[in-house]
Amino acid sequence: MSSGTVTIALGATGASTNRLNVDATAIAPGDTIQRSVDLIDQGTINLASVTLTTAASSSSVLDTDATNGLQMVIDKCSQAWTESGPPYTYTCGGSTSSVLASRALIGSSIALSNLTLTAGSTDHLRATVTFPSAAGNTLQNQSSTVNYTFSGVQRNGTDQ
Repeated sequence: MSSGTVTIALGATGASTNRLNVDATAIAPGDTIQRSVDLIDQGTINLASVTLTTAASSSSVLDTDATNGLQMVIDKCSQAWTESGPPYTYTCGGSTSSVLASRALIGSSIALSNLTLTAGSTDHLRATVTFPSAAGNTLQNQSSTVNYTFSGVQRNGTDQ
């Protein structure tokens, strides 16, 4: 007998499989920022769920104002996203599904849906961050650095 593992990894940083570390500068209300990331289940045990925690290591009203600050949605493509840019945009040559509906950028243990929870699988994700059009002048000249942490929960025990 041997025990299994739960390991979540992201695609290669700096490639189209992980652009989460690419800055967006001089954004204005109404702008959108798209970044792709592959979420890879490298473990040997299927997952029960995956959550996302986003936290600002350098904070401003861009991430603390839940209404006029940055908003995020996450979509999944059934195949690798086709990347254009920079500025980066992504199109899906397969089918898309919603992983996270629009919400404030910062949150803890946010449940993600429509992911493949099978050991060895890869989900092709696109995070779209929007700077709301209604954002006022108080959001000018602000800067935030946001960290993304994906966490997996292993499946429940079963007869083996």
